[in-house]
Amino acid sequence: MKVVHTIKEVREIVKEWKKEGLSIGFVPTMGYLHEGHKSLILKSVSQNDRTVVSDFVNPTQFGPTEDLARYPRDLERDSKLVESAGADLLFNPEPSEMYPPHTTTTVNTTEVTEHLCGARRPVHFGGVCQVLTKLFNIVTPNRAYFGQKDAQQLAVVKRFVRDLNFDIEIIGCPIIREDDGLAKSSRNTYLSPEERKAAVILSKSLKAGKALIEAGERSSKKVIDEITKVLNTEPLARIDYVSVVDNVNIQPIDTIKGEVLVAIAVYIGTTREIDNFIIEVND
Repeated sequence: MKVVHTIKEVREIVKEWKKEGLSIGFVPTMGYLHEGHKSLILKSVSQNDRTVVSDFVNPTQFGPTEDLARYPRDLERDSKLVESAGADLLFNPEPSEMYPPHTTTTVNTTEVTEHLCGARRPVHFGGVCQVLTKLFNIVTPNRAYFGQKDAQQLAVVKRFVRDLNFDIEIIGCPIIREDDGLAKSSRNTYLSPEERKAAVILSKSLKAGKALIEAGERSSKKVIDEITKVLNTEPLARIDYVSVVDNVNIQPIDTIKGEVLVAIAVYIGTTREIDNFIIEVND
């Protein structure tokens, strides 16, 4: 595996691969990688001749009060994980490489960004669309891989790739969890031991909501109330949102029908954690 830091190097390598007729998979990340990221890389390696992973903490998707400065970074650790998963190229640019002076072009999308995290973090998805547009143009992959844990992000990416006619297949991959159910996340490193124990309440609450739907409940309000009740049993948990939306347009729904996303955001101490499940209901 090769580690490169410039756009020019990535383009030269990819150009040679394409001359050989090789397919390219791409896993964009913000680094501090864990088993969830590794599952995406393994999926790409299994479906493509070559796999590129980006390791870049993108400043444009952080708001002024968010945790850009303290976001965990460890390129040496990341490189070992990426190589062990079988990837061929790790792209780790500096912000100045990705954003030349006086960058004024932005990329954004509407509707799918109106609710959930998009409502709470108004600059976030614009930054995601901007950096992914740049990365897709640099790497020019056949397929790109994203985790379901960031389900709204996955919907946003699918929408802007469709709308802007990118010739890329977007593939969503399942959430990877710890043994106690907590979804793996780079932000879990912020949790104290006490907060880490408390964070399990997210998956417990979703399990209760899913059980209610599987038992026949079709009222979004009742499912939201059940999840909220479970979350409120944990003193360290502060709810940001509990929502039931359709999984394509990410719009709130009153009745659970079709492909539905049940998503939550909860503060455990000062750390904001997200989790979700997707369920298909066609009765």
